[in-house]
Amino acid sequence: MSDRPADAYDVAVLGAGAAGLVAATRAAECGARTVLLEKNRKPGVKILISGGTRCNVTNARGLRRIESITGPVDPGFDPKLLRGVRAIQDAFGPGGPFLGPALRRLDVDRSARLFEDEGVTLKVEANGKIFPLSDTAVDVLAALTRRLGRSGAEARYLAPAKGIARDGSSFRIDLPDGPVHARRVVLAVGGRSFPGCGTTGDGYAIAKALGHSIVEVRPALVPLKVVPEWVPTLRGLSLPDVVASVHGSTGPALAQRREAILFTHTGLSGPAILDVSRAEARRAEGDRLELRIDFHPDVPREELDRRLQAEARRGKAAVATLLSADLPHRLAECILDHCGVPRSRTGPDLSRAERVKLVGALKGLALPIAGTLGFEKAEVSSGGVALEEVDPKTMQSRLVAGLFFAGEVLDLDGLIGGYNFQAAWSTGWLAGEAAAGPA
Repeated sequence: MSDRPADAYDVAVLGAGAAGLVAATRAAECGARTVLLEKNRKPGVKILISGGTRCNVTNARGLRRIESITGPVDPGFDPKLLRGVRAIQDAFGPGGPFLGPALRRLDVDRSARLFEDEGVTLKVEANGKIFPLSDTAVDVLAALTRRLGRSGAEARYLAPAKGIARDGSSFRIDLPDGPVHARRVVLAVGGRSFPGCGTTGDGYAIAKALGHSIVEVRPALVPLKVVPEWVPTLRGLSLPDVVASVHGSTGPALAQRREAILFTHTGLSGPAILDVSRAEARRAEGDRLELRIDFHPDVPREELDRRLQAEARRGKAAVATLLSADLPHRLAECILDHCGVPRSRTGPDLSRAERVKLVGALKGLALPIAGTLGFEKAEVSSGGVALEEVDPKTMQSRLVAGLFFAGEVLDLDGLIGGYNFQAAWSTGWLAGEAAAGPA
Protein backbone atom coordinates (compact mmCIF):
# COMPACT_ATOMS: atom_id res chain seq x y z
CA MET A 1 0.00 0.00 0.00
CA SER A 2 1.20 3.48 -0.88
CA ASP A 3 1.29 6.11 1.84
CA ARG A 4 0.90 8.94 -0.68
CA PRO A 5 -2.01 11.33 -0.08
CA ALA A 6 -5.15 10.80 -2.12
CA ASP A 7 -4.43 13.89 -4.24
CA ALA A 8 -0.96 12.69 -5.35
CA TYR A 9 -0.66 11.09 -8.77
CA ASP A 10 2.08 9.94 -11.07
CA VAL A 11 0.48 11.71 -14.03
CA ALA A 12 -2.18 14.40 -14.30
CA VAL A 13 -3.65 14.99 -17.75
CA LEU A 14 -5.39 18.31 -18.29
CA GLY A 15 -8.17 18.19 -20.86
CA ALA A 16 -10.46 15.30 -21.84
CA GLY A 17 -10.52 15.98 -25.56
CA ALA A 18 -9.04 13.78 -28.28
CA ALA A 19 -5.42 14.10 -27.15
CA GLY A 20 -6.16 14.08 -23.42
CA LEU A 21 -8.33 10.96 -23.49
CA VAL A 22 -5.62 9.02 -25.28
CA ALA A 23 -2.83 10.43 -23.09
CA ALA A 24 -4.59 9.53 -19.84
CA THR A 25 -5.48 6.07 -21.10
CA ARG A 26 -1.96 5.34 -22.26
CA ALA A 27 -0.33 6.64 -19.07
CA ALA A 28 -2.59 4.44 -16.93
CA GLU A 29 -2.03 1.41 -19.18
CA CYS A 30 1.70 1.90 -18.63
CA GLY A 31 1.19 1.58 -14.89
CA ALA A 32 1.05 5.22 -13.79
CA ARG A 33 -1.50 6.38 -11.23
CA THR A 34 -3.30 8.83 -13.51
CA VAL A 35 -5.96 11.49 -13.13
CA LEU A 36 -7.74 13.15 -16.05
CA LEU A 37 -8.99 16.68 -15.28
CA GLU A 38 -11.68 18.23 -17.49
CA LYS A 39 -13.46 21.57 -17.14
CA ASN A 40 -16.69 20.39 -18.85
CA ARG A 41 -19.34 18.09 -17.42
CA LYS A 42 -18.46 15.43 -19.99
CA PRO A 43 -15.44 14.43 -22.06
CA GLY A 44 -14.95 14.84 -25.80
CA VAL A 45 -17.42 17.63 -26.51
CA LYS A 46 -15.54 18.71 -29.64
CA ILE A 47 -15.29 15.12 -30.86
CA LEU A 48 -19.08 14.90 -30.85
CA ILE A 49 -19.57 17.90 -33.16
CA SER A 50 -16.68 17.20 -35.51
CA GLY A 51 -17.24 16.16 -39.10
CA GLY A 52 -20.87 17.18 -38.98
CA THR A 53 -21.28 14.89 -35.91
CA ARG A 54 -19.72 11.97 -37.89
CA CYS A 55 -16.11 12.45 -36.64
CA ASN A 56 -13.45 12.17 -39.35
CA VAL A 57 -11.16 9.88 -37.34
CA THR A 58 -8.09 10.02 -39.60
CA ASN A 59 -7.05 9.87 -43.28
CA ALA A 60 -6.43 6.78 -45.39
CA ARG A 61 -3.47 8.37 -47.14
CA GLY A 62 -1.57 7.79 -43.92
CA LEU A 63 -2.17 4.04 -43.98
CA ARG A 64 0.55 1.53 -44.77
CA ARG A 65 -1.97 -1.17 -45.66
CA ILE A 66 -5.54 -0.63 -46.80
CA GLU A 67 -6.38 -3.94 -45.07
CA SER A 68 -5.99 -2.14 -41.73
CA ILE A 69 -9.54 -0.90 -42.33
CA THR A 70 -12.06 -3.73 -41.97
CA GLY A 71 -15.04 -1.71 -43.18
CA PRO A 72 -15.87 -0.73 -46.76
CA VAL A 73 -13.44 1.25 -48.93
CA ASP A 74 -15.13 3.50 -51.47
CA PRO A 75 -14.08 2.37 -54.98
CA GLY A 76 -13.31 6.01 -55.72
CA PHE A 77 -10.33 5.90 -53.34
CA ASP A 78 -7.11 4.82 -55.03
CA PRO A 79 -4.95 2.60 -52.74
CA LYS A 80 -1.94 3.89 -54.66
CA LEU A 81 -2.34 7.09 -52.61
CA LEU A 82 -1.23 5.28 -49.43
CA ARG A 83 1.93 6.99 -48.18
CA GLY A 84 2.13 6.12 -44.51
CA VAL A 85 3.53 8.56 -41.96
CA ARG A 86 4.80 10.94 -44.64
CA ALA A 87 1.25 11.71 -45.81
CA ILE A 88 0.26 12.90 -42.33
CA GLN A 89 3.43 14.93 -41.90
CA ASP A 90 2.98 16.64 -45.26
CA ALA A 91 -0.50 17.79 -44.23
CA PHE A 92 1.09 19.90 -41.48
CA GLY A 93 3.56 21.79 -43.66
CA PRO A 94 6.62 23.06 -41.75
CA GLY A 95 5.38 21.44 -38.52
CA GLY A 96 5.17 17.99 -40.10
CA PRO A 97 8.64 16.71 -39.18
CA PHE A 98 7.91 17.37 -35.50
CA LEU A 99 5.16 14.75 -35.65
CA GLY A 100 7.45 11.99 -36.92
CA PRO A 101 8.24 10.28 -33.58
CA ALA A 102 4.62 10.45 -32.40
CA LEU A 103 3.34 9.00 -35.67
CA ARG A 104 5.84 6.18 -35.50
CA ARG A 105 4.54 5.28 -32.03
CA LEU A 106 0.87 5.46 -33.12
CA ASP A 107 0.40 5.62 -36.88
CA VAL A 108 -2.84 5.53 -38.84
CA ASP A 109 -2.91 1.72 -39.03
CA ARG A 110 -2.56 1.36 -35.25
CA SER A 111 -5.07 4.15 -34.65
CA ALA A 112 -7.59 2.33 -36.82
CA ARG A 113 -7.03 -0.87 -34.88
CA LEU A 114 -7.46 1.01 -31.61
CA PHE A 115 -11.00 1.97 -32.61
CA GLU A 116 -11.88 -1.29 -34.31
CA ASP A 117 -10.73 -3.22 -31.23
CA GLU A 118 -13.40 -1.26 -29.35
CA GLY A 119 -16.08 -2.34 -31.83
CA VAL A 120 -16.04 0.73 -34.08
CA THR A 121 -15.93 -0.43 -37.69
CA LEU A 122 -14.31 2.20 -39.90
CA LYS A 123 -14.83 3.03 -43.57
CA VAL A 124 -12.82 4.92 -46.18
CA GLU A 125 -14.58 7.49 -48.32
CA ALA A 126 -13.55 8.41 -51.87
CA ASN A 127 -11.56 11.43 -50.70
CA GLY A 128 -9.58 9.36 -48.20
CA LYS A 129 -11.43 10.46 -45.08
CA ILE A 130 -11.96 7.70 -42.55
CA PHE A 131 -15.24 7.74 -40.61
CA PRO A 132 -17.02 5.26 -38.36
CA LEU A 133 -19.27 3.07 -40.48
CA SER A 134 -22.17 4.23 -38.32
CA ASP A 135 -21.48 7.87 -39.27
CA THR A 136 -21.87 8.66 -35.57
CA ALA A 137 -19.26 10.54 -33.53
CA VAL A 138 -20.88 9.16 -30.38
CA ASP A 139 -19.40 5.76 -31.25
CA VAL A 140 -15.89 7.22 -31.50
CA LEU A 141 -16.16 8.91 -28.11
CA ALA A 142 -17.68 5.81 -26.54
CA ALA A 143 -14.71 3.75 -27.74
CA LEU A 144 -12.27 6.19 -26.16
CA THR A 145 -14.11 6.36 -22.84
CA ARG A 146 -14.48 2.56 -22.66
CA ARG A 147 -10.75 2.12 -22.99
CA LEU A 148 -10.15 4.95 -20.52
CA GLY A 149 -12.40 3.17 -18.02
CA ARG A 150 -10.54 -0.11 -18.38
CA SER A 151 -7.17 1.61 -18.02
CA GLY A 152 -7.83 2.49 -14.39
CA ALA A 153 -7.30 6.23 -14.88
CA GLU A 154 -9.43 8.43 -12.63
CA ALA A 155 -11.52 11.04 -14.45
CA ARG A 156 -12.70 14.23 -12.79
CA TYR A 157 -15.15 16.53 -14.54
CA LEU A 158 -16.07 20.13 -13.72
CA ALA A 159 -12.43 20.41 -12.70
CA PRO A 160 -10.86 23.34 -14.58
CA ALA A 161 -7.18 23.87 -13.82
CA LYS A 162 -6.61 27.45 -12.70
CA GLY A 163 -2.85 27.11 -12.85
CA ILE A 164 0.14 24.83 -12.44
CA ALA A 165 3.14 25.43 -10.22
CA ARG A 166 6.21 23.50 -9.15
CA ASP A 167 5.88 22.07 -5.66
CA GLY A 168 9.14 20.41 -4.76
CA SER A 169 9.67 17.43 -7.05
CA SER A 170 6.08 17.45 -8.28
CA PHE A 171 3.48 19.85 -9.69
CA ARG A 172 0.55 21.45 -7.90
CA ILE A 173 -2.55 21.81 -10.07
CA ASP A 174 -4.97 24.32 -8.62
CA LEU A 175 -8.63 23.30 -8.93
CA PRO A 176 -11.77 25.04 -7.62
CA ASP A 177 -12.17 22.45 -4.84
CA GLY A 178 -8.51 22.33 -3.88
CA PRO A 179 -5.18 21.35 -5.42
CA VAL A 180 -3.97 17.98 -6.62
CA HIS A 181 -0.34 17.00 -6.98
CA ALA A 182 1.30 14.98 -9.71
CA ARG A 183 4.83 13.95 -10.53
CA ARG A 184 4.21 14.78 -14.18
CA VAL A 185 1.62 16.78 -16.12
CA VAL A 186 0.32 16.42 -19.67
CA LEU A 187 -1.19 19.68 -20.95
CA ALA A 188 -3.85 18.71 -23.53
CA VAL A 189 -6.53 21.35 -23.10
CA GLY A 190 -6.86 22.18 -26.80
CA GLY A 191 -6.73 25.53 -28.54
CA ARG A 192 -9.34 28.21 -29.11
CA SER A 193 -11.42 26.76 -31.96
CA PHE A 194 -15.11 26.18 -31.21
CA PRO A 195 -14.92 27.95 -27.81
CA GLY A 196 -18.46 26.81 -27.07
CA CYS A 197 -16.91 23.38 -26.44
CA GLY A 198 -14.82 24.83 -23.63
CA THR A 199 -11.68 25.26 -25.74
CA THR A 200 -10.97 28.84 -24.73
CA GLY A 201 -7.18 28.83 -24.84
CA ASP A 202 -6.57 28.10 -21.15
CA GLY A 203 -3.47 26.05 -21.94
CA TYR A 204 -1.61 28.95 -23.51
CA ALA A 205 -1.69 30.97 -20.30
CA ILE A 206 -0.57 27.95 -18.27
CA ALA A 207 2.31 27.20 -20.65
CA LYS A 208 3.36 30.85 -20.76
CA ALA A 209 3.35 31.09 -16.96
CA LEU A 210 5.76 28.14 -16.92
CA GLY A 211 8.13 29.92 -19.29
CA HIS A 212 7.02 28.74 -22.73
CA SER A 213 6.75 30.91 -25.83
CA ILE A 214 3.35 31.04 -27.54
CA VAL A 215 3.21 31.51 -31.30
CA GLU A 216 0.34 33.92 -32.04
CA VAL A 217 -2.92 31.97 -32.03
CA ARG A 218 -5.33 32.52 -34.92
CA PRO A 219 -8.33 30.64 -36.32
CA ALA A 220 -7.51 28.05 -39.01
CA LEU A 221 -9.59 25.72 -41.20
CA VAL A 222 -12.13 28.50 -41.14
CA PRO A 223 -14.47 30.15 -43.70
CA LEU A 224 -13.12 33.31 -45.32
CA LYS A 225 -14.66 36.73 -45.70
CA VAL A 226 -13.98 38.38 -49.06
CA VAL A 227 -14.46 41.94 -50.24
CA PRO A 228 -16.85 41.83 -53.25
CA GLU A 229 -20.43 42.46 -52.16
CA TRP A 230 -21.82 40.11 -54.80
CA VAL A 231 -20.30 37.00 -53.24
CA PRO A 232 -22.93 36.67 -50.43
CA THR A 233 -25.72 36.96 -53.03
CA LEU A 234 -24.68 33.47 -54.18
CA ARG A 235 -25.06 31.93 -50.71
CA GLY A 236 -25.95 28.25 -50.87
CA LEU A 237 -24.24 27.75 -54.22
CA SER A 238 -21.57 25.03 -54.24
CA LEU A 239 -19.00 23.96 -56.81
CA PRO A 240 -17.55 20.44 -56.41
CA ASP A 241 -14.21 20.81 -58.19
CA VAL A 242 -12.24 24.07 -58.29
CA VAL A 243 -8.76 25.16 -57.32
CA ALA A 244 -8.61 27.77 -54.55
CA SER A 245 -5.31 29.49 -53.81
CA VAL A 246 -4.11 32.31 -51.58
CA HIS A 247 -1.54 34.82 -52.80
CA GLY A 248 0.45 37.65 -51.33
CA SER A 249 1.58 40.71 -53.25
CA THR A 250 4.44 38.77 -54.88
CA GLY A 251 5.72 35.25 -55.32
CA PRO A 252 3.99 31.88 -55.71
CA ALA A 253 0.77 30.80 -54.03
CA LEU A 254 0.99 30.60 -50.24
CA ALA A 255 -1.57 27.78 -50.20
CA GLN A 256 -3.49 25.87 -52.84
CA ARG A 257 -6.18 23.21 -52.75
CA ARG A 258 -8.36 21.47 -55.33
CA GLU A 259 -11.70 20.56 -53.78
CA ALA A 260 -15.24 21.86 -53.33
CA ILE A 261 -16.20 25.41 -52.35
CA LEU A 262 -19.41 26.83 -50.94
CA PHE A 263 -20.70 30.38 -51.18
CA THR A 264 -22.09 31.63 -47.85
CA HIS A 265 -23.83 34.70 -46.49
CA THR A 266 -20.45 36.06 -45.37
CA GLY A 267 -18.06 34.82 -48.04
CA LEU A 268 -16.72 31.38 -48.92
CA SER A 269 -16.43 28.01 -47.22
CA GLY A 270 -16.04 24.36 -48.20
CA PRO A 271 -13.02 22.02 -48.00
CA ALA A 272 -10.82 23.96 -50.46
CA ILE A 273 -11.43 27.25 -48.64
CA LEU A 274 -10.88 25.80 -45.17
CA ASP A 275 -7.54 24.36 -46.20
CA VAL A 276 -6.18 27.53 -47.84
CA SER A 277 -7.41 29.62 -44.89
CA ARG A 278 -4.28 28.42 -43.07
CA ALA A 279 -2.35 30.98 -45.14
CA GLU A 280 -4.51 33.74 -43.68
CA ALA A 281 -3.87 32.33 -40.21
CA ARG A 282 -0.11 32.56 -40.79
CA ARG A 283 -0.29 35.98 -42.43
CA ALA A 284 2.29 38.51 -41.27
CA GLU A 285 0.93 41.66 -39.65
CA GLY A 286 0.14 44.26 -42.31
CA ASP A 287 0.09 41.81 -45.24
CA ARG A 288 -2.95 41.76 -47.50
CA LEU A 289 -3.80 38.46 -49.11
CA GLU A 290 -5.94 37.56 -52.09
CA LEU A 291 -8.03 34.47 -52.77
CA ARG A 292 -8.05 33.20 -56.36
CA ILE A 293 -10.42 30.61 -57.79
CA ASP A 294 -9.79 28.56 -60.91
CA PHE A 295 -13.18 27.30 -62.11
CA HIS A 296 -11.67 25.14 -64.87
CA PRO A 297 -8.63 23.42 -63.30
CA ASP A 298 -8.26 20.89 -66.12
CA VAL A 299 -8.44 23.42 -68.96
CA PRO A 300 -5.37 25.57 -69.77
CA ARG A 301 -5.96 29.31 -70.13
CA GLU A 302 -5.16 29.24 -73.87
CA GLU A 303 -7.62 26.41 -74.49
CA LEU A 304 -10.34 28.19 -72.51
CA ASP A 305 -9.76 31.35 -74.53
CA ARG A 306 -9.96 29.38 -77.79
CA ARG A 307 -13.21 27.74 -76.73
CA LEU A 308 -14.78 31.04 -75.73
CA GLN A 309 -13.80 32.59 -79.07
CA ALA A 310 -15.30 29.68 -81.00
CA GLU A 311 -18.54 29.71 -79.00
CA ALA A 312 -18.88 33.48 -79.29
CA ARG A 313 -18.83 33.25 -83.09
CA ARG A 314 -21.76 30.85 -83.18
CA GLY A 315 -25.11 32.58 -83.37
CA LYS A 316 -26.03 35.43 -81.07
CA ALA A 317 -26.20 33.71 -77.70
CA ALA A 318 -25.65 35.87 -74.63
CA VAL A 319 -22.19 35.54 -73.11
CA ALA A 320 -23.83 34.67 -69.78
CA THR A 321 -25.47 31.71 -71.49
CA LEU A 322 -22.14 30.60 -72.96
CA LEU A 323 -20.50 30.68 -69.51
CA SER A 324 -23.47 28.86 -68.00
CA ALA A 325 -22.60 25.75 -69.99
CA ASP A 326 -20.04 24.98 -67.27
CA LEU A 327 -21.05 27.26 -64.39
CA PRO A 328 -24.29 28.08 -62.55
CA HIS A 329 -26.05 30.93 -64.34
CA ARG A 330 -26.10 33.18 -61.26
CA LEU A 331 -22.34 32.82 -60.91
CA ALA A 332 -21.81 33.48 -64.63
CA GLU A 333 -23.72 36.75 -64.34
CA CYS A 334 -21.70 37.80 -61.29
CA ILE A 335 -18.45 37.08 -63.13
CA LEU A 336 -19.63 39.29 -65.99
CA ASP A 337 -20.36 42.07 -63.49
CA HIS A 338 -16.99 41.56 -61.83
CA CYS A 339 -15.24 41.95 -65.20
CA GLY A 340 -17.31 44.98 -66.21
CA VAL A 341 -18.99 43.12 -69.08
CA PRO A 342 -22.71 43.94 -69.51
CA ARG A 343 -25.01 41.00 -68.83
CA SER A 344 -26.71 41.73 -72.14
CA ARG A 345 -23.51 41.25 -74.14
CA THR A 346 -23.86 38.67 -76.89
CA GLY A 347 -21.06 36.49 -78.22
CA PRO A 348 -20.42 38.31 -81.52
CA ASP A 349 -20.21 41.65 -79.67
CA LEU A 350 -17.70 40.47 -77.07
CA SER A 351 -14.49 42.47 -77.48
CA ARG A 352 -11.04 40.94 -77.21
CA ALA A 353 -10.34 42.96 -74.05
CA GLU A 354 -13.57 41.71 -72.46
CA ARG A 355 -12.79 38.15 -73.46
CA VAL A 356 -9.31 38.37 -71.91
CA LYS A 357 -10.84 39.65 -68.66
CA LEU A 358 -13.38 36.84 -68.57
CA VAL A 359 -10.79 34.14 -69.23
CA GLY A 360 -8.61 35.66 -66.50
CA ALA A 361 -11.53 35.52 -64.04
CA LEU A 362 -12.47 31.96 -64.98
CA LYS A 363 -8.89 30.81 -64.42
CA GLY A 364 -8.14 32.96 -61.40
CA LEU A 365 -11.00 35.07 -60.04
CA ALA A 366 -9.26 37.42 -57.61
CA LEU A 367 -11.10 38.18 -54.35
CA PRO A 368 -9.33 40.23 -51.65
CA ILE A 369 -9.55 38.48 -48.26
CA ALA A 370 -11.22 40.60 -45.59
CA GLY A 371 -10.73 38.20 -42.69
CA THR A 372 -12.23 34.98 -41.32
CA LEU A 373 -15.28 33.95 -39.32
CA GLY A 374 -13.09 33.62 -36.25
CA PHE A 375 -12.59 30.92 -33.65
CA GLU A 376 -16.34 30.28 -33.37
CA LYS A 377 -16.29 28.70 -36.85
CA ALA A 378 -12.68 27.49 -36.96
CA GLU A 379 -12.02 23.75 -36.87
CA VAL A 380 -8.56 24.19 -35.37
CA SER A 381 -6.25 26.86 -34.00
CA SER A 382 -3.07 27.97 -35.73
CA GLY A 383 -0.25 28.83 -33.34
CA GLY A 384 0.35 27.68 -29.80
CA VAL A 385 3.25 26.34 -27.77
CA ALA A 386 6.43 26.80 -29.85
CA LEU A 387 7.59 23.44 -31.21
CA GLU A 388 11.28 24.13 -30.68
CA GLU A 389 10.60 24.18 -26.93
CA VAL A 390 9.18 20.64 -26.95
CA ASP A 391 11.07 17.38 -27.46
CA PRO A 392 9.27 15.56 -30.31
CA LYS A 393 10.60 12.19 -29.11
CA THR A 394 8.69 12.42 -25.83
CA MET A 395 6.42 15.52 -26.06
CA GLN A 396 8.20 16.74 -22.92
CA SER A 397 9.00 20.40 -22.42
CA ARG A 398 12.63 21.30 -23.04
CA LEU A 399 12.22 24.04 -20.40
CA VAL A 400 10.28 22.35 -17.58
CA ALA A 401 11.09 18.75 -16.68
CA GLY A 402 7.97 16.67 -16.14
CA LEU A 403 5.71 18.88 -18.28
CA PHE A 404 4.34 17.31 -21.48
CA PHE A 405 2.15 18.60 -24.29
CA ALA A 406 -0.34 16.93 -26.63
CA GLY A 407 -2.83 18.01 -29.27
CA GLU A 408 -3.98 21.41 -30.40
CA VAL A 409 -2.23 23.38 -27.64
CA LEU A 410 0.93 22.89 -29.73
CA ASP A 411 1.77 25.05 -32.74
CA LEU A 412 0.45 22.41 -35.15
CA ASP A 413 -2.41 22.70 -37.61
CA GLY A 414 -2.99 20.39 -40.54
CA LEU A 415 -5.27 20.13 -43.54
CA ILE A 416 -8.91 19.20 -43.28
CA GLY A 417 -9.58 15.47 -43.61
CA GLY A 418 -8.83 13.81 -40.27
CA TYR A 419 -5.20 14.89 -40.09
CA ASN A 420 -5.65 16.98 -36.95
CA PHE A 421 -7.37 14.14 -35.11
CA GLN A 422 -4.51 11.84 -36.07
CA ALA A 423 -2.05 14.34 -34.59
CA ALA A 424 -4.13 14.39 -31.41
CA TRP A 425 -4.22 10.59 -31.10
CA SER A 426 -0.49 10.26 -31.82
CA THR A 427 0.84 13.08 -29.63
CA GLY A 428 -1.51 12.02 -26.82
CA TRP A 429 -0.29 8.43 -27.01
CA LEU A 430 3.38 9.44 -26.97
CA ALA A 431 2.94 12.03 -24.22
CA GLY A 432 1.03 9.61 -21.98
CA GLU A 433 3.54 6.84 -22.52
CA ALA A 434 6.54 9.11 -21.87
CA ALA A 435 4.95 10.75 -18.83
CA ALA A 436 4.35 7.34 -17.28
CA GLY A 437 7.98 6.32 -17.74
CA PRO A 438 10.75 6.43 -15.16
CA ALA A 439 11.97 9.79 -13.90
